[in-house]
Amino acid sequence: MSTSLLEIVDLGDGEVVLQRVEDDSEPLLSIQFSDEANAYLMGNNLEIARVMIQAGIEAAARLSEVNNLEVDTADMSERRTLH
Repeated sequence: MSTSLLEIVDLGDGEVVLQRVEDDSEPLLSIQFSDEANAYLMGNNLEIARVMIQAGIEAAARLSEVNNLEVDTADMSERRTLH
């Protein structure tokens, strides 16, 4: 993903999107809350969506670190010489 600025926008119909600032392209992420979920969230849709997006980004970063560690470990085993 490019390093452009991102914004979280509540579209007002139960949908919250993550999109690039000043960009008319398709949103990067869309979260759709049902009418039942909207009732339980009591108007806190944007805050809940923000927390969900933050958790997703953190999880992706952790997975990336784990995958990099696995790659680094594989590289190390190829470089070792046993005598």
